[in-house]
Amino acid sequence: MTTTAQENPARPDRGSDIRRHELAAFLRSRRERITPEQVGLPRGTRRRTPGLRREEVAQLSAVGVTWYTWLEQARDIQVSVQVLDALARTLMLDASERAHLFQLAGSVDPTPASNCSGVTPAQFELLRRLEPVPACIQNSRYDILAYNRTYARLMGDLDAVPPEDRNCMLLVHTNEEWRAAIVHLEETRRLMAAKLRASMAGHLGEPAWKMLIKRLECASPEFRENWDRYEVVGTRGKTKQFLNPYVGLLTLDHVDLWLNPEVGARMVTYVPTDEVSRERVEQLYAFVLEQETRQAAQPTPAASLASVD
Repeated sequence: MTTTAQENPARPDRGSDIRRHELAAFLRSRRERITPEQVGLPRGTRRRTPGLRREEVAQLSAVGVTWYTWLEQARDIQVSVQVLDALARTLMLDASERAHLFQLAGSVDPTPASNCSGVTPAQFELLRRLEPVPACIQNSRYDILAYNRTYARLMGDLDAVPPEDRNCMLLVHTNEEWRAAIVHLEETRRLMAAKLRASMAGHLGEPAWKMLIKRLECASPEFRENWDRYEVVGTRGKTKQFLNPYVGLLTLDHVDLWLNPEVGARMVTYVPTDEVSRERVEQLYAFVLEQETRQAAQPTPAASLASVD
């Protein structure tokens, strides 16, 4: 993702100039609050800069040092969504800060967290009514756009995953809970890479797709190996096994239900193939409901203060 610094020769308007200075100040403030230890760097004995140095942010984000320096100097340069995504991760921005970063840069965040508006209320309701069967809505890039409560606990705790990281390809390569839960992990990874390669033919050049592939290549040697095979396979149903951390081994039929005439968004369901798996899925659902009941019974901070008075 290394970039070269190129200034925009066109004279900016006043609004763009203000946004660039706001972006520069925002980046500096977030850089200064991140300690070297938080990103795995040694502090050293001669550090005078609060937080990270500019060159450290550039290195961790795989961008040029000159380019990043110009960005903090509010120079008029072009910023890609891939670079903004890398900076957001390096600077450990939360969802609100990430949205602010993209807004200041005049870009649209292509991650799943910013793309869920395509799921209708009726589809959310359908997911809920499918319970206890685990189900979710994915697009062809494997972004998880919506899911029901049983799916959220099928391979760990999906609710604990940041919305921008809720992508099946990322999770099977970088999330410990997901990797431990998938019984045939290597076969699954290879098949998913082949499906992603086939789907990408209709999305070549799109920033969100390029950003996902780049991130996977940086994060996982296993993905790079499978991606370089150039295998292609169409979508098909399959029996899968999961070692669920709450109820044990589950054998489920993966079924895709397409939500539009063209290949794209789909509802993914996991139907138990045997009586043992059916009972365990119901146990998982009961576990989820019990957790919800316990959380609802916990007093809020305001209620606790009121009881003390």
